[in-house]
Amino acid sequence: MSWFAALAVYFVIWWLCLFAVLPWGIRTQEEEGDITLGTDRAAPAAHRMGRKLLVNSLVAAILFALIYAAINVFHISLEDLVV
Repeated sequence: MSWFAALAVYFVIWWLCLFAVLPWGIRTQEEEGDITLGTDRAAPAAHRMGRKLLVNSLVAAILFALIYAAINVFHISLEDLVV
């Protein structure tokens, strides 16, 4: 796998993981009891985006490492996955 292909695969994994990580730990304004006027009651009270981006990067790195090992170490290809 070339470095460009590896970067592209990591980028796709990172974006897919982001949608899975975004809802983690969300507490709504209604749950917190502090609803800001003009916002939806289900809006997050604190989004903690920095922490989520860090966790997302770590999860994506682990998944990428597994895929990289499957392709380069164990020589698994798409043809091997076809049943």
